[in-house]
Amino acid sequence: MATVPIFVIFGQLFWPFNIHVRFWFLSGWAKLVLWMLKVLCNLRFEVSGKENIPSNNAIVFCKHQSMWETIALQSIFPTQLWVLKHELLRVPFFGWALTMLGSIGIDRTAGRKAILQIAEEGTERLKKGYWVIIFPEGTRVPPGEHKRFGIGGSVLAEQSGYPVVPVAHNAGEYWSRRSLIKKPGVIKVVIGTPIESKGKSAQEINDIAEKWITETVDGISTLNK
Repeated sequence: MATVPIFVIFGQLFWPFNIHVRFWFLSGWAKLVLWMLKVLCNLRFEVSGKENIPSNNAIVFCKHQSMWETIALQSIFPTQLWVLKHELLRVPFFGWALTMLGSIGIDRTAGRKAILQIAEEGTERLKKGYWVIIFPEGTRVPPGEHKRFGIGGSVLAEQSGYPVVPVAHNAGEYWSRRSLIKKPGVIKVVIGTPIESKGKSAQEINDIAEKWITETVDGISTLNK
């Protein structure tokens, strides 16, 4: 993590450029971390379902178990920004980088206002060609546990017409929440078939995504094996 300030400080030189260029530079940090995890911790990952990634940008619904997926998604999907709690934008260095990438900071206690913000700002970003990353559970949930999906991302899908790409993984079994310890092994990431949003309600989209992600995570979990 000591490398974060270095990337962000040099990243300030990229402010005059568009988000695609900023992401190209800042995501270099994520690739460095993944390499260090492989070399120093013998922690690797494998991705199945890459063929399901559409050629055009979309909305990504990802399971949230640890910090790992926030890093790895940057090496899996093109230019992206995240929907996250607005407090993170004020974190030194991390927050500055998130701001440079146009992330959408919401007040999670704002209810309908937050949902409308996701739909409005998310649609704007999608039209510019960016991928929008959403963790529907809203917070990191330990392996073996489940939290109902929030509706905000699905409202964005319904109103924008962009598809949802569901992503499941078992990273929390190797890098748990609030832990600095990383277990050696191979994290499994599964990318599902895009969920077409046109003609579906937000609730239908949410139900399909939640069912697929939950069942897939259970299928790749090592907890009961």
